[in-house]
Amino acid sequence: MRSLNIISNLGAARVSCAALRLFFAYCLVTGIYAGLGGGVWAKDITVTDNLQQAIDRAMSGDRLLLASGRYEGAFLIEKPLALVGGGDVIIQGTGTGNVITVKAPDVTLSGLHITGSGLLLETQDSGIFLSKEATGAVVENNQLIDNLIGVYVWGAKDSVVRTNVIRGRQDLRVNERGNGVQIWNAPGAMVVGNDIQYGRDGIFVTTSKKNIFRDNIIHEVRFAVHYMYTNNSTVEGNISRHNDIGYAIMFSTHVAMIDNQSFGDEERGILFNYANHTKVIGNRVDGVDGAPGPEKCIFIYNSNKNIIQDNLLSGCDIGVQFTAGSEDNDITGNAFVDNRTQVKYVGTRWLEWSTEGRGNYWSDNSAFDLDGNGIADTVYRPNDLTDQILWRYPEAKLLVNSPAVQLLKWAQSAFPALHPGGVVDSAPLMDVPPQFIEKNNLQGK
Repeated sequence: MRSLNIISNLGAARVSCAALRLFFAYCLVTGIYAGLGGGVWAKDITVTDNLQQAIDRAMSGDRLLLASGRYEGAFLIEKPLALVGGGDVIIQGTGTGNVITVKAPDVTLSGLHITGSGLLLETQDSGIFLSKEATGAVVENNQLIDNLIGVYVWGAKDSVVRTNVIRGRQDLRVNERGNGVQIWNAPGAMVVGNDIQYGRDGIFVTTSKKNIFRDNIIHEVRFAVHYMYTNNSTVEGNISRHNDIGYAIMFSTHVAMIDNQSFGDEERGILFNYANHTKVIGNRVDGVDGAPGPEKCIFIYNSNKNIIQDNLLSGCDIGVQFTAGSEDNDITGNAFVDNRTQVKYVGTRWLEWSTEGRGNYWSDNSAFDLDGNGIADTVYRPNDLTDQILWRYPEAKLLVNSPAVQLLKWAQSAFPALHPGGVVDSAPLMDVPPQFIEKNNLQGK
């Protein structure tokens, strides 16, 4: 009997030890989970002053709820947590360096008014600086006012900058200003729904990939969106107003530009420089408030194998200008409306701008459509030998109304073989494509 009791006690001890081991394992796992931001012990903490101390004392996953007021200093976040403004919350920098620097993953900054960064471009002084460690950061619903750079995403993969109001510096020369949102080597980063004004460029990205810029409004900067060495990315649904250039895609490949708008930009609506395999579809470049569009709706320099389809190019000095050996570009379904010069191409090669019986709409094309199939009965050539001469020798404008020039124009119309090469649309559309009429009220243009 005694031996049975001993055995029973030993069994109970083993069970107790096993339970104890399970308990300690549970504590260890949950502790690690909380340390990684799992939030088992995460809580909401109200902050009224000494913000950096509150950040340092917080546990990973905590939410710091900032009461209305002014918080002065340069703040560093090195653990996953959230700073949430609960009203009129001003984060006032010191005038040097960054206002908020993030060096941890999964940080959220929301509802803050951030101002007072430094003014040194060489140190990239920013309102918010997301370092390489700040993967998955979310910067949303903030006001970033009068910082050198609004938000700098410096290698922070999969970060999101959305629905912020960003106002850059106006008191500096353009080459001394920073960008609204700047991205370097941050695959998967997204910039969505922001209102960006002043500064140098609205969104500037370099040496990155798989980025999405969507539904931003950008005005009164140099370039609204500026790409450099960035591939496999999307620019969609953005609005550029009163900038020097709307969208500049440089040294980049496989960029999709979809349904963007350029209103009242000064020099170029869309610019391609060594940009290849891009898709430019459904965009609009036009004037605004009665003012004309930019000097060039689209400028293409040494860019190849791009698809440029179903865009509205209106009111520019030049609809499309391209040069420097740009080849194999598919340019169809576009509407060229009331541009002073529809196309400028200084070259002798023939370039066909129609595919599978569908070309582009040209507002200055007075051709007929006797069979009623929506395609003009004659080929459209936007330029002739006279244009080539005037582009090469501007002084020849003095002779543009001379009998000799008029005879040359007649000869080219009667004998197309006299044309020196250039753009040919073998299937020009007779009417503005319906999507432009619906979106932009272009009936009768």
